[in-house]
Amino acid sequence: MTWRYRLVFFGIVFLFLLVVARLFYWQVVKASELSLLGQQQYGTTTTITPRRGEIETSDGFPIAANKITYQVFANPKEIGNKGEVAAVLASTLQVDIATISASLALDKFWVPIKSNVDAKTKQQLEQLKLPGVGFNDQYQRFYPEASMAAQLLGFVGKDNNGNDKGYFGLEGFYDRLLSGKGGLAVEVHDAFGRPILAKMNDATAETDGANLILNIDRSIQFLAEQKIKEGVEQYGAASGMVGIMDPKTGAILAMATYPNFDPRSYQDYSDVLYRNGFVSDLYEPGSTFKPLVMSAALNSKLVTPDTKCNACAGPVSVGGYDLETWDNKYFPNTNMIDVIQHSDNTGMVFVAQKLGLDGMINYLGKFGIGDYTGIDLQGEVSAVLKPKNEWYAVDLATTGFGQGISVTPIEILDAVGAIANDGVRMEPQVVSAVEDGEGNRTKIQPKVLDTPIDSQTAKVMSEIMVNAVNKGEASWVRLKGYSIAGKTGTASIPVSGHYDPNQTIASFVGFAPSNNPKFVMLVILNRPTSSIYGAETAAPIFFDIAKSLLGYYGIPPEGN
Repeated sequence: MTWRYRLVFFGIVFLFLLVVARLFYWQVVKASELSLLGQQQYGTTTTITPRRGEIETSDGFPIAANKITYQVFANPKEIGNKGEVAAVLASTLQVDIATISASLALDKFWVPIKSNVDAKTKQQLEQLKLPGVGFNDQYQRFYPEASMAAQLLGFVGKDNNGNDKGYFGLEGFYDRLLSGKGGLAVEVHDAFGRPILAKMNDATAETDGANLILNIDRSIQFLAEQKIKEGVEQYGAASGMVGIMDPKTGAILAMATYPNFDPRSYQDYSDVLYRNGFVSDLYEPGSTFKPLVMSAALNSKLVTPDTKCNACAGPVSVGGYDLETWDNKYFPNTNMIDVIQHSDNTGMVFVAQKLGLDGMINYLGKFGIGDYTGIDLQGEVSAVLKPKNEWYAVDLATTGFGQGISVTPIEILDAVGAIANDGVRMEPQVVSAVEDGEGNRTKIQPKVLDTPIDSQTAKVMSEIMVNAVNKGEASWVRLKGYSIAGKTGTASIPVSGHYDPNQTIASFVGFAPSNNPKFVMLVILNRPTSSIYGAETAAPIFFDIAKSLLGYYGIPPEGN
């Protein structure tokens, strides 16, 4: 029996070695060839583009939506008469036939033919029942209100890889959230290259982009855009901006810029128009800055409303410079109420010197000057305040009346909003909630940034600003019966190392009703030509919008 056992043993060993040799042949010698064959037979990987999130105003109206389009693709291995199919596709899709023929000549299971094909064209191709031709859903950005809130929204373009990407405004700031997550689908083929199965697991599934629900009120936004356009044209300005915010929450109710562009065809406009100047442009604010400096001195108990200015009888000499009033009128022994009413530069030099450099830098920081507000828009800039050792005496003096210091409009709007909100400065916020693909909403809570002044100082400063509206240089356009706090601004523009007296930034900032503000608003005109003064250009626009807003909120007049 021994020889039989040996025969069986050696037979088994021989078979084992034969199997090992065969496995070595397939897994090592033929590994590359088999891998390629397996990939060709198994299938192809296709990227599934998620739906980009929509952007809606506070009333649920989409101002950035999606229009469904289609990607036409082909499987060259399923197409017999490639020349005929190429000719039909070229004619229907308006694509060069040579390009399509080159794609169909490839030894692949899937080739793209054309993207962003409309539903009508897709239907025409479907009726032709072309072999090997298929469609993938795509989404194209659509802006139902055309150029409305263009700089606020931004637009969707392409990145270096040809993928959709948000630029500027909300589209840029929230791009990752809006874009969602692309998925991967594997299409399995049989030995003849025919698709038999498409599969996707949880790890490779796409996630649609989140929707943004804005604080923007569509009616207020429309009003602001209409009025700033009219104002720019009426006063011959180079451009104009309006920002409107709820001072109690920081919610941005409207933000309008003119001229603007149409995000649906952004490529047809100068890229200069893409920037949202309200967050991206630095300017010297002029007299709209005075309430911040005055409230700082009031809060520090360095002055009271009745404090007399002992340096207001004429021009003030500081560091070799003579600082004058804007209209060359002087009011000896004027009080702080009248300094704001007359927009007295010499009076504000007096206040700034009372406040001192340490106090000025400290309060400007609390008001958010020289820092980002944190608004949720792409492109916000800020000019950092100079270090203390780089300030000269004249810098302190001119900062008192808003010259020699650079800010963005959103900084001024937010800082004056603190006066309107009992001294509490809120973070400006355009988006109020984020909605995921299943309809679940996450509310963005208001955020307190600082408390630069106490509530009593805020009330006093508000009354001083109400007096400025009722008796100051813009009193001719005030709304009778309403208590509105405000301040004009006329800032000369620095050109080649000096200020050009004929080129200004005209502005007006204010809030209403002063005792319980529903809104704080800043209007800016860049280089108006009919008049260089804010009281004669920006102020009329402000009160025109304010009148409509007070009616919109159902607030009746109370007196004279």
